[in-house]
Amino acid sequence: MPPRYALVPDPHGPAGRLQPLDEAGTPTGPPEHTPRLADAVAAREAAEQPRWVWASADSAYAPLLPSRLARCHDVRLTEALLLGHEGRWGAPRSLGAAWSRLRGLPVPADLPEAASADEQAGLFAPDRLQLPSGADPLEALVAVHADQQRRVQAIADPAARARFRLLVAAESAGALLAAEMAFDGLPWRTDVHDALLTELLGPRPAIPGTQPRLLAELGAELQRALGTRPFNPDSHSQVLKAFADQGVHLGSTRSWELRAVDHPAAALMIRYKELSRLHAAHGWAWQAAWARGGRFRPEYVVGGVVSGRWASRGGGALQIPRILRRAVTADPGWLLVVADAAQLEPRVLAALSQDAGLARTAAGGDLYEALAASAFHGDRDKAKLGLLGAMYGQTSGDIGPLLATLRRRYPAAMGFVEAAARTGEDGGVVHSRLGRACPPPSADFLDLTEAAEPGEAGGRSARARGRFTRNFVIQASGADWALALLAALRRRLAGMESGTDRPRLVFFQHDEVVVHTPADLADEVAAAVAAAGEEASRLVFGETPVRFPLTTAIVESYADAK
Repeated sequence: MPPRYALVPDPHGPAGRLQPLDEAGTPTGPPEHTPRLADAVAAREAAEQPRWVWASADSAYAPLLPSRLARCHDVRLTEALLLGHEGRWGAPRSLGAAWSRLRGLPVPADLPEAASADEQAGLFAPDRLQLPSGADPLEALVAVHADQQRRVQAIADPAARARFRLLVAAESAGALLAAEMAFDGLPWRTDVHDALLTELLGPRPAIPGTQPRLLAELGAELQRALGTRPFNPDSHSQVLKAFADQGVHLGSTRSWELRAVDHPAAALMIRYKELSRLHAAHGWAWQAAWARGGRFRPEYVVGGVVSGRWASRGGGALQIPRILRRAVTADPGWLLVVADAAQLEPRVLAALSQDAGLARTAAGGDLYEALAASAFHGDRDKAKLGLLGAMYGQTSGDIGPLLATLRRRYPAAMGFVEAAARTGEDGGVVHSRLGRACPPPSADFLDLTEAAEPGEAGGRSARARGRFTRNFVIQASGADWALALLAALRRRLAGMESGTDRPRLVFFQHDEVVVHTPADLADEVAAAVAAAGEEASRLVFGETPVRFPLTTAIVESYADAK
């Protein structure tokens, strides 16, 4: 095991403190004050490659960049995982909250996530850690880390304990990577972005806050098509009323509902929504705030979704519109290696359930094509609809016979998701493959379902929770796999160099990664991605016949990857 060092940066300068620890978190030497923390950390990293223990990567790792560290133990992320595993899901997770629980003090609420990179600069102050007045940050960090190590060790089942340790390590590695991606940034051509916006929306408005010309003209055309009194096309209620005045009664303005409408205004409304959303979410104001210096610097929130998926602090990092991906272009002499997991969630179900038939179907290639050939007379649409319905708990429409076919052909897989659903309906908690817990049922759920005669409301509530837990075990286990993939790929990339340059992981979106690499290393990076995917599968699911293929493209522009 590598040695451990507790690390606390000085909130007002380059200094900081370190303390060596053993694997259990017990100090093996006295605290050390260093006037230049980054230099001291770099020296120990080169000599020992320890596991760095800190309150959060936001507060401790960001000041050390561009230096790179191999591994860490992130107390805030680990506390959240342990609280969920112990049935205290959602309790405050900061260093101060964990320290206060240890000391029997009032527990401070977590502060909101910072909203921008500028705000991040203030994260180094001790009060961001929520420590009680007079508490020593290093003493608190050492004590909380040791307590976390004890709590992990207390997991009774050895196999579950080993998987949970892997989850803690992978989640902490994700924190390292999130900080690095924010620092390095995704290559972004603002000139290409500007040209695309001008083509779609018209020239950039001279007065901020006003609509671009082409978007305004489209709104006027929509107004004429509906032939009614003036209305705001950005107002959901006004749009519904405008259509109703024409005899078209809509339940919503969702695109799928509009596409079913035989009226010329429907297509105009769909187009207006698409362009209005582009202008609001990724227009010129977005460019000024987020795409500076030739880079888009996403600010990820590791584990920001209950399933373990990442979220972002503004900027729309997890939903770059396909039409704007042309702006993501490699630097001269560099390329992008873009890889995404094919049909990840159905493969996760096959591995979790150990259904031999579904494992054979998921052995490679297009899973839905193979499923269609084996169970649905070659109808891929029915195969996909049936399997997604099983994973998401859909029962309406014509899906019943499809689910019946799946139950006959793949009883272990269908039994697995149905057992997870029953656990949720009964108010229970389910876990991902590595041990991430889902949120417990709400008080309202318990009130409805524990009544002697819960009735229709209680039944609806139970079924809704069953659908949630049914999918949680799959989606959260997919997030486990993605974290392991990131950690394995990051480690492999760290050993590659081309002169003074090296590949950089610059983007992550659920089951897709983008590496910005010197062109002469692109093939080596693509091979590293494949190897990392295989390693992640072994780590998370053990020896399974299920394959998790990654589709990889080496391109100059992100738009050419698919």
